[in-house]
Amino acid sequence: MNLKDLVRTIPDYPKKGIMFRDITTLMEHPVGFRRTVDEMVQPFADSAITRVAGIEARGFILGGAVAHQLSIGFVAVRKKGKLPWQTISVEYELEYGTDEIEIHIDSIEPGDKILLIDDLIATGGTAAAAAQLVRDAGGYVVGASFIVDLPDLGGRARLEAMDVPVRALMSFEGD
Repeated sequence: MNLKDLVRTIPDYPKKGIMFRDITTLMEHPVGFRRTVDEMVQPFADSAITRVAGIEARGFILGGAVAHQLSIGFVAVRKKGKLPWQTISVEYELEYGTDEIEIHIDSIEPGDKILLIDDLIATGGTAAAAAQLVRDAGGYVVGASFIVDLPDLGGRARLEAMDVPVRALMSFEGD
């Protein structure tokens, strides 16, 4: 089974010229979803990971499954204002402005080995901010794992420049 065949491409969504890569079709496929989770974990299996950090929102689904498979805790990386308790945050640049993500102040212990999880890496802004947030909390990012990489947008290179190993199950050229 080729996992890439299970990803639906929707032309001109959310705007004209964009080829949207829809992973919901992959997650709806029981064997494909199981294999996806297995392959996201495999390269980091010997890294003594202590927690998985999932980036809002699809990273929650995937990260929860990965954390369950590894029998470790899950850290929710959320947009500012969505977590109910004390947080630490990182602001990062967007194409037209800034955004902010946060975690609870007690979700990462100093020295924790964290695997970042999200569905897709494009420009890498949110993933780079999540890696910085983990480091600010005293954790160590052992790697970042994604289903889809859009290499033309440079996200992988951005994370690798931060010394974060990147795993992507597939890539699509273009936007």
